[in-house]
Amino acid sequence: MVDIATDDADVIVVGAGPAGAGAAFHCASAGLDVLLLDKASFPRDKICGDGLTPRAVAELVRMGLPIREQDGWIRNKGLRVLGGGHRIEMAWPEISSYPSYGLAKSRMSFDHTLVEHARSAGAKVHERTSVTGPVRDERTGRILGVTARPVDEAGKRAGDDVVYRAPVVIAADGVSARLATGMGLQKRDDRPMGVAVRTYFTTPRHDDPWMESHLELWDGEPGRSNLMPGYGWIFSLGDGTANVGLGSVSSTAAATKVDYKALFAAWMRNAPAEWEFTPENQIGPVRGAALPMGFNRGPLYGNGLMLAGDAAGMISPFNGEGIAYGLQAGRVAADAIAQGLARGTVAGRERAFATYERRMKDDLGGYYTLGRLFVRLIEHPEIMRICTRHGLPRPLLMKFVLKLLSDCYEPRGGDVVDRTIAALARIAPAA
Repeated sequence: MVDIATDDADVIVVGAGPAGAGAAFHCASAGLDVLLLDKASFPRDKICGDGLTPRAVAELVRMGLPIREQDGWIRNKGLRVLGGGHRIEMAWPEISSYPSYGLAKSRMSFDHTLVEHARSAGAKVHERTSVTGPVRDERTGRILGVTARPVDEAGKRAGDDVVYRAPVVIAADGVSARLATGMGLQKRDDRPMGVAVRTYFTTPRHDDPWMESHLELWDGEPGRSNLMPGYGWIFSLGDGTANVGLGSVSSTAAATKVDYKALFAAWMRNAPAEWEFTPENQIGPVRGAALPMGFNRGPLYGNGLMLAGDAAGMISPFNGEGIAYGLQAGRVAADAIAQGLARGTVAGRERAFATYERRMKDDLGGYYTLGRLFVRLIEHPEIMRICTRHGLPRPLLMKFVLKLLSDCYEPRGGDVVDRTIAALARIAPAA
C-alpha cells in the first residue's frame, strides 16, 4: 500500500552527504520548505580521505559552519609530497578566492555536523528513509516526487511505502545514483573512474600540520616490484588518529584488476616503524569505494531533477576531491531553485532551474576536461615515474602542479601560474 504524504515540500533532497546537506541548508536559508531524506541515521561512517582543500573550506565559510579547533577540526598548512626519492612541502597558496589552509575531520563527524547545520536552518530531515524510486508524470516523464520507505539500522523495511512530492528534486544519493538511474540517466563510460581504500590508525603523526601524498605505490618491495597508478595519503585528524589510504584511477569506467587491499597491505609493510601503522594500531577494516569523476552522468538538470555530488560524477580527476564540488553544487542548485520558484510562469521557472547546469559546467567543465587528459598520462607507470623523479625538484613546476591538482588558483587575475591554469581551463571544451 502506498500513501500520499501530506508533508510536501518546495524541494526534496535525496542523500544527506555534503552535496545533499549543503543543498538543504542553502534552500532552507533561502526560505524554502526542504525535505532531506537519507537511508542512514547520523552519525554514520563514510569512506573518504577526510581531508578538505581550501576550496572546500571556502564553502564551509559561506555556510557559516564553525571550523575552529574546538569544533573538532585540524588545520593543515599544505601538501607534503614524496616520490622519486624526493620529499617537498608546498604551502597552500595565498590567493583571494580561498583561505590559505585546509581542514581535516572524520566524515562520520563532518557529515553529521552538516546535517545538523541544515536542520538548524529549517530543513526537515528524515533519517532511516530509503528512497526507492522517482514518481513521474505519465505523460511528460517529469519527476513529481519520490517513493520512500522507513528502514531499520540494517536497512530492512520498517514500515509502509510513502510518496513525497515537490516541484523539484535534488538527487545527491552518491555513487549508486539510484534516483538518476530510475529516471533513465546512465553513466558515461568514457569518464575516469577512481577507486579508493582507507582505514584509520592511532599514531604519533596524528597532529602533523601537512597533508601527505605518496606518489609511488609499489605492489611489493620499493624499486623491485611494479609501480602502480595512483597515490597514497596520510591525513592527520588531530585526535590521536590519522586517515591512511590510497587511490587509483582509470581513464574509463572499465573495471580494474588491482587488488587494492593487497596493495595497501604492501604499502603498510614498507612504512617506517615510527609511524606505528601496525595491525594492533589499526582502527576498523580497510574499506573501499568507487569515485565517479569528471561529470560522468547527466544532464545535471532535466525534467525536474537536479544531480549533485557523486551522483553526477563531480569528483576531480586530478586528486579524487569531491567534497568541495558537492558543497558548491548544493549552493548553486539552491540558488537556481529559489530563483525558479519565484518565477510567475512555468517557462520562467524552467529557465531558472536550467542555470544550475550551465553554471556548474562553465566553472568546472574545462577543468574536468584537463583532468581527463591528466589521467590518461598518469595511468602509465613509466610516465608517472619520470614526472616524479624529474618534476618534483623544480619549484615553479611544482607550484603549477599544486594549484592545478588542488584547484586552488585565481580564476581571474593572479600570478602567471594562475593565469596559465585559468586560460587552459577556458580553452578546454566543457564536454
